[in-house]
Amino acid sequence: MAQAFPSALSTARTMVRTLIVLNLVLGMGIFALFVASLVASDAVFAALGVTVTNARLIDGMRLIMAIGLCSVPLTHILLTRLLAIVETVRRGDPFVAGNAARLQTTAWALLGLELLHLAVGAIAAAASSASQALDLNWNFSVSGWLAVLLLFVLARVFDHGTRMRDDLEGTV
Repeated sequence: MAQAFPSALSTARTMVRTLIVLNLVLGMGIFALFVASLVASDAVFAALGVTVTNARLIDGMRLIMAIGLCSVPLTHILLTRLLAIVETVRRGDPFVAGNAARLQTTAWALLGLELLHLAVGAIAAAASSASQALDLNWNFSVSGWLAVLLLFVLARVFDHGTRMRDDLEGTV
């Protein structure tokens, strides 16, 4: 089964590994921006086009940076679990109990990311003013929430299928 699509699996593996590294690099960038916003507030926010006297907007931007930092470990969990699943597919046996647990963990991580996404939208709306908006081009999307539901259901399917296979192997 894994031999049928070796290039697709290899590509997926490379892409997920690349995304893991990019996530960590972006996390370091967000951390550096957050620290710079505390150390050299005037220069950082002037460079971002924010009036330095607009404390509500600056606080909102810092909160969004903090949320960005919180998203890094959740994204890391999601991507490393996905990489582990790809590895089991490469080995030819994806229907194992470990993958059911990985899918469940991935669902929880994605749920956390979706909740953080909602928080960013709420903070952007609260921090904006008539004179200066915090425009992140934020919008609500049902797709992420459907993906969360799909992952929880798929985790249960994998768990149930794995137990059924184990029962069948025990009777043969």
